[in-house]
Amino acid sequence: QVQLVESGGGLVQAGGSLRLSCAAAGRTFSSYAMGWFRQAPGKEREFVAAISWSGGTTYYSDSVKGRFTISRDNAKNTVYLQMNSLKPEDTAVYYCAARFGEVTTTKYDYAYWGQGTQVTVSS
Repeated sequence: QVQLVESGGGLVQAGGSLRLSCAAAGRTFSSYAMGWFRQAPGKEREFVAAISWSGGTTYYSDSVKGRFTISRDNAKNTVYLQMNSLKPEDTAVYYCAARFGEVTTTKYDYAYWGQGTQVTVSS
């Protein structure tokens, strides 16, 4: 079992920045690939970014590429999502997720999920 707790969400103006954190507890964090997903009202949960257990491989959705950066600190059992140049369409609940094994971009591959943190970008 892996327990995940997100933090860092909030209200920000368009063009601003936020950094989300996801703290993990439980099994060996460094064995897990980590992902960030988001869900806007009335929409399906979608992939945002993912990082391999070593941090050596990262993936981004086209909508956030060049604006968001995923990173991890295995010594602190934490994964981060730095979000810059935020847009109103980035408004959503952001979820952290973990899977044992190789990094993927598919939400169905992730077994462990946090409770989510709200990000609201005003125009």
